[in-house]
Amino acid sequence: MKLKMVAGISLLAVALVGCSKAPTCTQEELTKKAGEITAAVQQVVTKDPSKAQGIVTKMQELAAKYQGQTDLKDACKAYDDVLAAIKGS
Repeated sequence: MKLKMVAGISLLAVALVGCSKAPTCTQEELTKKAGEITAAVQQVVTKDPSKAQGIVTKMQELAAKYQGQTDLKDACKAYDDVLAAIKGS
């Protein structure tokens, strides 16, 4: 169950990525941020599995906020917001 939750959260994070190029954020940066998100989710869910649903809800809200963004800068901001939400849970 935990692995499915982490996998789902990771896929949701990937869905936040934009497609066009911007000088302030690179694809490599996004990949690094995605790894940080996955590690943070695993850490939180391992310590307290009951927080998983709250994390999913926060990530869905952030995904809706950034939906349709095509700038990598916006994608980096979305990843930063997701990471802050996870660490704040």
